[in-house]
Amino acid sequence: MTRPGMREQYLEAMGIPVWVQRDAADPEPATGDVQLAGVPDPEPADGEARLVDAGRTVSREAVRTPGAPGTPAHQRAVDWSELQEEVRTCMKCALHQGRTQTVFGVGSRTADLLIIGEAPGAEEDRRGEPFVGRAGQLLNAMLGAIHLDREDVYIANILKCRPPNNRDPKSDEAATCTPYLQRQIDLLQPRVIMALGRIAAQWLLQSDAPIGRMRGRTFEFGAGATPLVVSYHPAYLLRSPLAKSRSWEDLKIVKRLLRTPE
Repeated sequence: MTRPGMREQYLEAMGIPVWVQRDAADPEPATGDVQLAGVPDPEPADGEARLVDAGRTVSREAVRTPGAPGTPAHQRAVDWSELQEEVRTCMKCALHQGRTQTVFGVGSRTADLLIIGEAPGAEEDRRGEPFVGRAGQLLNAMLGAIHLDREDVYIANILKCRPPNNRDPKSDEAATCTPYLQRQIDLLQPRVIMALGRIAAQWLLQSDAPIGRMRGRTFEFGAGATPLVVSYHPAYLLRSPLAKSRSWEDLKIVKRLLRTPE
């Protein structure tokens, strides 16, 4: 967890230095709701995101993926190790031909929050870790703004190998890699999932809706109806800093969900 008094620094790192508390007597309101001075309200929820499944429109409640019951801690550790080795040696699609190494995921394997991105970039491929470089630094600041460290969460991608020239993942590549991600979700059993970026959000929700219509609300994912929140990818925020205030609204949703009693 982040140290007290660090939130202002993280907000400033996100590009949101101007903020005021709703109640000066309460340094952190119970709802986790901070009023940003001079920041517009989040985008209105102008209709449900359109979810598609094999060409037909379905409700968001119909989007489900298999879940797995809890297992003893020692068995879970074995399962994690076996899964990581399976990913490391995977050659199920052509992406293995150009990778330096797979990017399995990083963080706490008992985390309440799972963050899912799109695919590794060049630096991630070199280091074998998701969300590094400037985008990773911004993600760390985003987490710090809700009093979390990188080590407190688990971070993974839809794809475990870098697409050539950082192109968008192809649907067959995502379909091939998704069972690995689903097994990570089953093992982790997170309380909240945060999808970062249009491609990750659209793939996880099987939606063709633009990210502006998906963010600002909570979806349900998987057999356990895990709350899923959509927000912008840190790399996009670096290019479009005006969107950072909206990403902060999404982070506040995540914070409230994590505080909700089980």
